[in-house]
Amino acid sequence: MNLIERVVAISRRRSPWICRLNAGSCNGCDIEITPLLSPRYDAEQLGVELHGTPKHADIVLISGTLTLRSREAILDIYAQVPNPKAVVALGSCPASGNVFAGSPLVLSESLDSVVPVDVWVPGCPPRPQAILDGIARAARLLEDGATKSQLQNWQGRLS
Repeated sequence: MNLIERVVAISRRRSPWICRLNAGSCNGCDIEITPLLSPRYDAEQLGVELHGTPKHADIVLISGTLTLRSREAILDIYAQVPNPKAVVALGSCPASGNVFAGSPLVLSESLDSVVPVDVWVPGCPPRPQAILDGIARAARLLEDGATKSQLQNWQGRLS
C-alpha cells in the first residue's frame, strides 16, 4: 500500500460518510435522524457526514419495511456503495415489518436476507443516541475490517 492509499484509508476510518435510505417507513426513524445533525447530538464530532449519493458513502442507513418495490432499490443502492461498506438497519421495520407485517406488498423476510446488515438499531423509532451508537459501531467494524461485506461470510442473497 503506497502513501496515498494509506492516507485515504486513514481518513475514511476517521470520517464515515452516511447514505440514508427510506425503504418505506412511517418516517419515525427519519425524524430521529434529523437531530443527529443538530448541535445537540453533533454527529459531525465523530466525523459523520450525511451524503445524498451512495457512490461516496461508507455506511448505508436503511429504515422501513422491505417491500416488493424497495427491494430492488435497496439492491441498486447497495451495489453503488464502494467497498468497504457497512449497513445499519434502523428500527423494527427492517427486521420484522413491524406494523406493516402482513401487508400484501411487504415481504415476509428481514432486510438481512437481501443485503448484509452489520448493525441493528432496535426501537420504534430508535432514539437519536441509539442511532449514533449504531453508526459508531459500524465505523469501528469498518476500521477493523470486520463488516460482513469485508469478511464475505454473509449467507443471504444479492439478487
